[in-house]
Amino acid sequence: MTTEALLVMDVQNGVVDRFAESSEQLLATLAKTVVAARAVKMPIMYVRVAFREGTPEVSSKNQAFSRLAGSVTMSETDPATQVHPAVTPQPGDIIVTKRRVSAFSGSDLDVVCRSLDIDSLVLTGIATSGVVLSTLRQAADLDFKLTVLRDGCVDGDPEIHRVLMDKVFPRQAAVLSAAEWIEQALGDVPS
Repeated sequence: MTTEALLVMDVQNGVVDRFAESSEQLLATLAKTVVAARAVKMPIMYVRVAFREGTPEVSSKNQAFSRLAGSVTMSETDPATQVHPAVTPQPGDIIVTKRRVSAFSGSDLDVVCRSLDIDSLVLTGIATSGVVLSTLRQAADLDFKLTVLRDGCVDGDPEIHRVLMDKVFPRQAAVLSAAEWIEQALGDVPS
């Protein structure tokens, strides 16, 4: 039997703000997806990127995060690192804080998944070429069964999003629309 969890990754205020043009539709899609996951009592995990005060975990060698070294922005309490209100976590949901691009890197996500006997992940988030790609690759290497929601992800470059969804991700995951996934998930609910 497969135990599946929904991952809503990097859908936090500071990241959503950077994708203002495409975030409204994404947030609406994710809100529907979260409601469906709740309806089938599926664990929902919100993954966010944040750092301790003073960013001691940010190396000057890390090109993606080194500009934050010693900064007070992106701290664990910074409004930019909080889950966006359109998909507000509810009691019982799990919030995972990561320190790098992949949802597994610098977080306890793998421990939580193993503790809950989760062996299948549904990936959503911002950005397709960032957290979604990195998490998919690492999760596949950890032997998780994977699904990526095509319209539950967004990227700053639509062509990169398309190539990942059409050519790269299908090698390691099922790629579905949120509506297709919701229909499958709700179809599994006993009448």
